[in-house]
Amino acid sequence: MEALNELAEFRMTTALHVRFRDTDAMGHVNNAVYLTYLEQARVEYLKRVMGLTKPADFGIIIARVEIDYRSPVEIDDELVIGARVTQIGGASFDMAYRIVERKTGRVVAEARTVQVSFDYKHNKVRKLPQDVADKVRDYDGLA
Repeated sequence: MEALNELAEFRMTTALHVRFRDTDAMGHVNNAVYLTYLEQARVEYLKRVMGLTKPADFGIIIARVEIDYRSPVEIDDELVIGARVTQIGGASFDMAYRIVERKTGRVVAEARTVQVSFDYKHNKVRKLPQDVADKVRDYDGLA
């Protein structure tokens, strides 16, 4: 399957089916919906790799988002999203994403986000927990 070739560098992938509500008057997925797609992949990564299971456990805020739209997506398309951490710092980590249409393998979008570890109780940035950072480094092969 071509989609798998385009996602070879991503250990963590998740699939989704484009819903009618995702589309706009032009019949394709609205650009803002891609943020939800990235969020879905990011949350899946947090669960699978970091072991976080409840939203209260996540403790991150999004500091930056970049999306490059490559090809339009329409209702009933089946998408596969790859997500991985590309860089990890003391309080933040960068993630890369690739969204691929399953049947054709065409890349529909690529994105990058920067997450910051955040203490909601004290309303301030905090250092990433060492065990979480270690899990990510091991999973995505970061030094």
